[in-house]
Amino acid sequence: MALKVIISGGGTGGHIFPALSIANGLKQAVPDVDILFVGALGKMEMERVPAAGYPIVGLPVMGLPRKASFKLFKFLWMLFQSMLKARKVIKDFKPDVAIGVGGFASGPVLKAAGRAGVPTILQEQNSYAGVTNKLLSAKVRKICVAYPNMQRYFPAEKIVVTGNPVRQNLLLPVDRMQALKAFNLNANQPVVLIVGGSLGARSLNESVMANLDRIADSGVQVVWQTGKIYYREMVERLKGKQPVNLQALEFLTDMDLAYKAADLVISRAGAGTISELCLLGKPSVLMPSPNVAEDHQTKNAMALVENQAAVLVKDEDGPQELFVEAFRLVKDKKKLALLAENSKRLAKPNATNEIVAVILKEVETK
Repeated sequence: MALKVIISGGGTGGHIFPALSIANGLKQAVPDVDILFVGALGKMEMERVPAAGYPIVGLPVMGLPRKASFKLFKFLWMLFQSMLKARKVIKDFKPDVAIGVGGFASGPVLKAAGRAGVPTILQEQNSYAGVTNKLLSAKVRKICVAYPNMQRYFPAEKIVVTGNPVRQNLLLPVDRMQALKAFNLNANQPVVLIVGGSLGARSLNESVMANLDRIADSGVQVVWQTGKIYYREMVERLKGKQPVNLQALEFLTDMDLAYKAADLVISRAGAGTISELCLLGKPSVLMPSPNVAEDHQTKNAMALVENQAAVLVKDEDGPQELFVEAFRLVKDKKKLALLAENSKRLAKPNATNEIVAVILKEVETK
C-alpha cells in the first residue's frame, strides 16, 4: 500500500511554499507517495498547489473575526461546514499521516484526523506561533519549528528544531547571465530586488512610489514585485512617471532567477523569506511588517541583524530611509560580501529532509 499523506493549510506564500517543499521532499523519499492538499476556498493555495502538480480540496473556512459582529455567526457556520467536509476527506482518503502548516484550513483537517486516530504533525514557520497551531498543539505528535525557545507556545517534548523548508528550485544552480537576461538587466549595473510577499506589502509599495526620482537617478536597476493585490493600482499610478530602470511585476514565478540576478534584496521579514535569504546568502534590507502578532517579523529580522546578516529599516521610516539605505549598501561591495557571508552561516539547508524524517518516523510508530 502506498503511503498516503494529507498536507493542510495555506492562505499566504509563507504557508504554501513550505507545504509544497515538504510534499516534494516526501516524493523524493517515497516516490509512490499519495499526497492530497486541503486548503481554504478562495485562497491562493487553490491556484498554486494544482500548478505545482498536486490535487487539492477546498474547505469553506474563514478566519476568526477580530471584532464581535454578524461575521462571527458566518465564521461559526463555515467552521461547522468545514469540519463536516474535513471528516469526509479523512474518511474517504484514509491518510497515514496529516500535516498542518498553519492557515485556516489546517484546524478542521488536523482536528478530524486526530479524532480518526491519524498521526498529526505541525510545522510552524515563525518565531511567534500562529493561533491555529497553538490550538492544535496539545493533540499532535510532533511540532517542527524554525526558531529556539518555542516551548513558550508548545509542549517542549513535542518540539523538533528543523528550520523552515524552502522552495527546492532555489537550490538548483543558476547562471547569473541567464538570470539577468530573463529580466532584461544590464550586467554592468547593480540590481535591487523588492519582494513584499506573495500578496504584496502596501508600505513597501508606497516607499517605491515615494522614491521614483531617487530610483531614476540611482544608476541601480530595480525589479519590484508589487503583489497581486496592488499590481493594477501601482501600474495606474506609474503612468507617465515610471523610471526606465524600474520594473513593476505582479508576481515572480522564477524566484531562483530573481534572487540570482539581485545584488541586494529589499523584503518583509516573513519566516519563509528569511530562510530563503539565508540559504542563498543574499544581502538584504528588511522592513518588517508591523501588522503581525507580537511583532514577530521584527524578531525574525533581528535574528539576522544581530549577526550582521541584514540591515533593518522600520516600516514607518520606509518612504524616507529605505532607498537611501539600499542604494548606499548596494554600491558597498565589502559590506554586501559581509552580509552575504553571515546570512549563509545562519542557513538550515537540510530543513526539508529533517521534516520528512520526522513525518516518516511517526508513520512507522503509528
